[in-house]
Amino acid sequence: MANLNRRQFIRTAGAGALGTIATAASASSTSTLPPDRKPLALEDFEPRSMLHVPETRVPKPKFPVIDAHSHLTFTANSRSGVPVGEKVRFGTTAQDALELMDRKGLRAMVNLTGGTGAGLESTLNEFDRKAPGRFFSCTEPSFGQFLDSRFPQLQADALVAAHRAGAKGLKVLKTLGLYLREKFDEGPLVKVDDRRFDPMWEACAALKLPVFIHTADPEAFFLPIDRTNERWDELGNHPSWSFHGRDFPGFHELLDARDRVFARHPRTTFVALHVGHFAENLASVGQTLERFPNVVVEIGARIGELGRQPRAARKFFDRFQDRILFGTDAVPPPGGLRTPQQVFTDELYEIYFRFLETEDEYFDYAPAPVPPQGRWRIYGVGLPDPILKKVYHENAVRVLGLSA
Repeated sequence: MANLNRRQFIRTAGAGALGTIATAASASSTSTLPPDRKPLALEDFEPRSMLHVPETRVPKPKFPVIDAHSHLTFTANSRSGVPVGEKVRFGTTAQDALELMDRKGLRAMVNLTGGTGAGLESTLNEFDRKAPGRFFSCTEPSFGQFLDSRFPQLQADALVAAHRAGAKGLKVLKTLGLYLREKFDEGPLVKVDDRRFDPMWEACAALKLPVFIHTADPEAFFLPIDRTNERWDELGNHPSWSFHGRDFPGFHELLDARDRVFARHPRTTFVALHVGHFAENLASVGQTLERFPNVVVEIGARIGELGRQPRAARKFFDRFQDRILFGTDAVPPPGGLRTPQQVFTDELYEIYFRFLETEDEYFDYAPAPVPPQGRWRIYGVGLPDPILKKVYHENAVRVLGLSA
């Protein structure tokens, strides 16, 4: 399947599925469709909603925003997807990012993938030091040193140096658990709760560096790509994103390992990205937050999940209003392999503001083309002002240790 492009994948499977439906419909005695109707490929099905409901444009948020989940720079990877070395690639310039931020009412952006060593230094020079208070960059684990027997101490020392240089946190990609192997490109996968990382978590506690951690991916990514998988379009477009089979751990196995890390390091503040990696199950995320007072979550690239369960989502925001950060997971255009809900544009931010501030019904959760994640639309949660302020910036100020 990895050798099929998206059009081949969807036409091969989608046309067959919809063709079967078309045949059944034509055979029905009540059908008024022409008998010579051709099957419709799933990728060509673009229904327009017939609902006549209010549409609210929110060009700027009610209150200043800190986007706690963006990617302005990128670290070079090995062929297995493991960040190695200290070289970073800039996705944009500080000036271009500032222009968008000023247009959309963003007080600051947190650049999670700031790199390590010399790479982190170049990131800080380009962003944080050029516009103090507008950009806050995080460092990353020094995976390039992982095979060194001294790695635990080397990593702890690297965090001290990164903190001294100006890093505001540590970003741990899903590399840990899904890509990092004992020999980089071969050998068994390294588990999320591997004890060799304990000094890293503890160093973050001592330095008061929050850990922005991405564990797992949507639950559907761990299931077979078949007609029951609601992310069939997305996985057809990106087959390599599937973690079903092979030697990958299961979805719940990853979250259990992550929770063991939370429990072992209660002094460390963890930001569980993407609504705790389980936006499809807010009851489960709520249980995690109840169990671990050192954990907060952020909403990047998950309003597609939150917005299709607006009543449950609103209750979640009400209950955990002090522990939810605003984030988008945005990258500068053209975004590379990222899907449209992650490329930061004016329209992207307006969709987030609309979701949080209005009670609009049945609108797209991302800029076109939709569906980047699945074939559904979302509803706004209409948060009251006190909660909006917390989600938009107050919670991030507290977690990052910023001045109000």
